[in-house]
Amino acid sequence: MEDLTEQILQKVITTRPAESFKGTFGKVLLVGGNHQYGGAIIMAATAAVNAGAGLVTVACDLVNRTALHARLPEAMVIDFTDQAALSKLVKSVDTVVVGPGLGEEDVSRRVLNTVFENTTTDQTIVIDGSAITLMAKEQVTAPAGHLIFTPHQMEWQRLSGITIADQAEELNQAAQQKLGATVVLKRHHTEIYTQSHVYRLPIGSAAQAVGGMGDTLAGMIGGFCAQFKDKGDQAVLAAVYAHSAIADQIAQDQYIVLPTQIATALPAFMKKVEQEPSTHHIGFLGDN
Repeated sequence: MEDLTEQILQKVITTRPAESFKGTFGKVLLVGGNHQYGGAIIMAATAAVNAGAGLVTVACDLVNRTALHARLPEAMVIDFTDQAALSKLVKSVDTVVVGPGLGEEDVSRRVLNTVFENTTTDQTIVIDGSAITLMAKEQVTAPAGHLIFTPHQMEWQRLSGITIADQAEELNQAAQQKLGATVVLKRHHTEIYTQSHVYRLPIGSAAQAVGGMGDTLAGMIGGFCAQFKDKGDQAVLAAVYAHSAIADQIAQDQYIVLPTQIATALPAFMKKVEQEPSTHHIGFLGDN
């Protein structure tokens, strides 16, 4: 297992080409946010927008539309129960993030099926939260595309069958290989399992143990994968590292870190990375 370092940030977060437009930086669809968990999809979408994705659309229960537009006017919204509209939109984007606040109700299962039935092999599909649980409990067939699972340890237990106590590198890697996916296993020192390597995130702290932290990470991964699509799994690694690097800096002055603070700080953090000529510690909180 290899420790992930901040060098991954410079490999991925580079200067944007002058000749570009919003479509240059990818289209992301985020699916989730039922009648109860609208905050989750709002946090995920905010992270995707702030990560630099060119176009972001949210498919959710429309009870969340006013709150979403009030917090994030940059995002478009559709009704996730409109199967025709959802099917068409899934096919039109580069990256799909499904699961934040989706829930486990009948409507949640129908929405997940609609998404999974319409993905293509050239897309990136980030599967998070409720979507992982539904896949495990309902034995939903995995979709086409480059799959990225972002489970916490209990979700990984459900998906892989490996108990939390037994979640060691060898067993985790075998399960990841069987899935044929990238796995971001969220734990103290998150582990990232790709097809060829296993990485350990050496940063992060208990200040991040706040509801919505995983939703924000899923949105960041979606935004990075869409914008830096030529970087492959390096985009995933950079998103995971940036998420905790920002949190660690905020935690220098706060007892806890709010997920929304990470998303808010992300554009300035990425600008600092772009400007850094070397790999020494990157600051963003008022640093010069």
